[in-house]
Amino acid sequence: MAQDLERMDVRVTDITSITPLVKRFTLARDDGRPLPAFTGGSHINVHMEGEAGQRYSNAYSLLGAPAELQHYRIGVQLEVQGNGGSAFMHQRVQVGSRLWISPPNNLFALHAEADRHLLIAGGIGITPFLAHLHELHARVADYELHYAFRNTERGAFLDELAEARHGGRVHLYPGHEGKRLDLPALVAQLQARDHLYVCGPPALIDATLATARAAGIAEARLHWERFSAAPQVGHAFTLVLAKSGRELHVEAGTSILTTIQRARAAPVESLCRAGICGSCETRILEGEALHLDQYLSDDEKAAQRTLMLCVSRALGERLVLDL
Repeated sequence: MAQDLERMDVRVTDITSITPLVKRFTLARDDGRPLPAFTGGSHINVHMEGEAGQRYSNAYSLLGAPAELQHYRIGVQLEVQGNGGSAFMHQRVQVGSRLWISPPNNLFALHAEADRHLLIAGGIGITPFLAHLHELHARVADYELHYAFRNTERGAFLDELAEARHGGRVHLYPGHEGKRLDLPALVAQLQARDHLYVCGPPALIDATLATARAAGIAEARLHWERFSAAPQVGHAFTLVLAKSGRELHVEAGTSILTTIQRARAAPVESLCRAGICGSCETRILEGEALHLDQYLSDDEKAAQRTLMLCVSRALGERLVLDL
């Protein structure tokens, strides 16, 4: 069920422009105490509040070495068609700004028993792999990273990827130079105990998984993380929060989660905001949901007992939730 998660106050101590579209933000506690431990692939939710009361909450991968806990680093790509959070970070947040964050959560961890790790990234999907690379180097593990990006504006953290410690394990595919990933060839290299990881645009994730499945790679050896939620298809509807009796208008193209948060109507949270982690699962009291998540089973979706606030919608004109 949805719940109010632990929050930590942090201050922005550094902002670095990585590309014209990507900035790196360094976050630390005022008192200098270490931040909670994390592992490669972890993310945090960053919560922002504007002067007019607008609220935003976006999930960002942690970039740095898991052993360095005096600060966190995140990479934020400006998304013109996003929910406004990335624009707020780029345009309003400055060194000294205060934000609050959730503790780290990992839905994209490295498999402990893999013989070799094949990492495939596209665009801003490189960010979770930066901490992975630190962890893999510390483990003295066998790995390769293949990173595709459209152009120099979309190719982030290239200086870090060029570091000598990677020993030729990092391969770059800038699209404006005509270089392309050969997914069948990469998948064909996988041995019985190798694992594959992919993060980036939905088309890249889907193509990578389809190629691996067609080659007979077991699901347990496939790992992916999606930054974008399912598209908000469907009509506008009335949302009723049973505990307060409050009614909200959910517009077409806007999620239930965003609507509730903007109205400050109830304490709700989602770690992934993409229908994957289940943290915003909420009970349905009346109405039926259009389920767009990847968390509930087909039987659970058919039962219409719960939904994910971050991606799911109402099938009808009215939906009553246990909030």
